[in-house]
Amino acid sequence: MARSLRERIAQRRRAEETGDVLTDETTGEESEAAETPPEELPGDWYVVHTYSGYENKVRQNLEHRVETMDITDQIFEVVVPTQEEVEIKSGQRHSVQRKVFPGYVLVRMIMGDESWSVVRNTPGVTGFVGTTARPSPLAQEDVDRILKGMHAEAPKVSVTLALDDTVRIIDGPFSDFRGTVDDIDHERGKVKVLVSFFGRETPVTLDFLQVEKET
Repeated sequence: MARSLRERIAQRRRAEETGDVLTDETTGEESEAAETPPEELPGDWYVVHTYSGYENKVRQNLEHRVETMDITDQIFEVVVPTQEEVEIKSGQRHSVQRKVFPGYVLVRMIMGDESWSVVRNTPGVTGFVGTTARPSPLAQEDVDRILKGMHAEAPKVSVTLALDDTVRIIDGPFSDFRGTVDDIDHERGKVKVLVSFFGRETPVTLDFLQVEKET
């Protein structure tokens, strides 16, 4: 029995996370997604515009329509590009999934009148990016870059700090000292704080988790 689009996507994501090889349920052989290079998979990737905040709902609606309308041979994947970020709040790390392109969804499909209609008439979809008559597919290198970014090894760290903010140091040898933010290094997850010692300001480099913004 053929697996649904939702099941195939879920299996592929589990395999990517664990490093397992995808296999066909009926033959035991490696599945198309596992053995075929991305550029050789059927269809092209198109960008679909959605109402803001409806990206995940559009994905769910479209996957459901693909299954119920039996068009899995024309529409293969629906992806909301996201990237994991670590937010620092009250000295605690919170992992969140940030939408890379708010208001947009990627669809791998064979473009035709039927598949275009299924996508275009999905609730929450406002249209394809490109000309109305014939949307232009994404270049494969752009697709590869987007999908690779979704599986980055180290999540980005997001903080609400800004230059000249007053912060309190909550960890380390300078705990309970207060100072002002002089520099923020998002790539390394570090912040430089000017702390007053004996009437002189001294720069101290700390991890994002070691400071808390004063309200």
